[in-house]
Amino acid sequence: MILLLALACTPAVMAQTEQERELIEAAAPARAFAAPLRPRNLLIFTLNKGYGGHPSIQHANAAFTAMGRKTGAFKTEVSSDPSVFEIESLRRFDAVLFNNTVGNCFTNGHLRRNLQEFVTGGGGLMGLHGTTVAFTQWPGAVEDWPEFGYMIGARGASHKESTERVWVKVEEPGHSLARMFPPAGFEFRDEFFRYPDTFSRERVRVLLSMDTEKTDLGPPGSFPHVRRADNDYALAWIRNYGRGRVFHSTIAHNPYVFWNTNILAFYLAAAQFAVGDLPAPTTPSSRLSPAVAAWEQLGWKLGIEAYTFHKFTLFETFEKTRSLGLPYVGGLSFQRVSRDIGKNFDPQLSNAELEQVRLEMEKNGLRMLTYYIHDIPNNEPEARRIFEFGRKMGIETFMSEPAPQALDLVSKLADEYGINVALHNHDRKASPAYWNPEGILESCKGRSLRLGAAADIGYWIRAGLDPVDGIRKLKHRLITLQMHDLTSTAADAHDVPWGAGAGRSREIFAELQRLNVKPTMIGLEYSHNWMESMPEIRKCIEFFNNTALNLAERKPEATHP
Repeated sequence: MILLLALACTPAVMAQTEQERELIEAAAPARAFAAPLRPRNLLIFTLNKGYGGHPSIQHANAAFTAMGRKTGAFKTEVSSDPSVFEIESLRRFDAVLFNNTVGNCFTNGHLRRNLQEFVTGGGGLMGLHGTTVAFTQWPGAVEDWPEFGYMIGARGASHKESTERVWVKVEEPGHSLARMFPPAGFEFRDEFFRYPDTFSRERVRVLLSMDTEKTDLGPPGSFPHVRRADNDYALAWIRNYGRGRVFHSTIAHNPYVFWNTNILAFYLAAAQFAVGDLPAPTTPSSRLSPAVAAWEQLGWKLGIEAYTFHKFTLFETFEKTRSLGLPYVGGLSFQRVSRDIGKNFDPQLSNAELEQVRLEMEKNGLRMLTYYIHDIPNNEPEARRIFEFGRKMGIETFMSEPAPQALDLVSKLADEYGINVALHNHDRKASPAYWNPEGILESCKGRSLRLGAAADIGYWIRAGLDPVDGIRKLKHRLITLQMHDLTSTAADAHDVPWGAGAGRSREIFAELQRLNVKPTMIGLEYSHNWMESMPEIRKCIEFFNNTALNLAERKPEATHP
């Protein structure tokens, strides 16, 4: 695909004058927005291929280096050598900043895979301005790595003049990355990209955009390939890609950008988000209903467990989840991927097949937070293969039932990879070690805090266990939740919409709030009426949204002694 753009063809990277260095130094914030959890390292990558380089590259390098040094938030290393993406080198960094990188930075497949796995596995990725045409063949911006476009959030670089006057809209003045800007917005001059391809509010959280009511966009057709039919021109955003934290801003063409006090504060906050020290909500903008805002306030994420649709393919599950308006999904090791990929979604899939899965999730605006695999064996090479699969897919939590003798190995790998393992419960016969909260707590004793429970509420109810009491016992060892409500407490009870059965649904959520427990995902697992369950699932979502709105409005009850 050819991305039509209007980038100037022959700019030259400009060296800073002494006066410019002084301006950058004076504008750089003196205080970090958050104390680093540990020493942080930011890689700044500056390579351009087939393009002379933007005039602001050296100024951006100097600004980020000054901010890191003055605040103690991070150290920077500047490189234009692709070998810095070799795995042993990349491991030294918490985030990577692509600083106006135009063209096909590197074509080596394993280096690209290293970068992708770095991001999906929990690293940070930042992009400035020209980075939306990185990993394209230049000139012409012929696509060469579609997944990078999805990671960064957009493709293309169409623009008007390099000092276009734009009124910048601050979309969320209270957002932790945007609090430095005046809530009413501000006027700025720079080269502002319009993104015709890949950008979607279903995938990113927009922080800054063009205020089209206050900005002269020009008559239709005066700038071909610039105008969007929806007049939606995002200028900066954040997102998650897998477990990775991604930031992009188009405001970075001109050198003077980097001695603007507010812009530098914005970029410092973004860098601290990317390296992992400044928490920030990332729910895509199109999903931000009042109910979802309540989820964010409570620290909850509602998603579909793939078992709900296990009689369909994984790709069909993605489509159904999107149609339900949910941004999150869980994976399942024994579900077929698609009609074209006639294999189960498991660690045996090739890198190319996993890429297809990631791209299909992106097209549906989804993140996969959890993944069920029944066994993690007490065999390190085999267990590592599972955790490598989790890293490639950006999974936060495995739900599994490993043998008790495997738990030391599982605990070790959970810490090493930063992936939780939540012990799943079936009934007493199928899960003798994990069927009740006491068994899971005993299994976790003395082991990593990344080891805990995947509470299947349906099995608890059928076993005669009180789910509210179970959550109270587990407390913060409750890592994720498979939510059910059942017709009764009998062994043959089946699912009904939440709040309509014997499962104490409302009390479960109130207890989560009281304990300040924030599961990886509140998994909607509806195990009844398999082929025609959508109406019941919609009722569950409605119940959850109403409950979240009510709980977010009031403080939790006092914690029991």
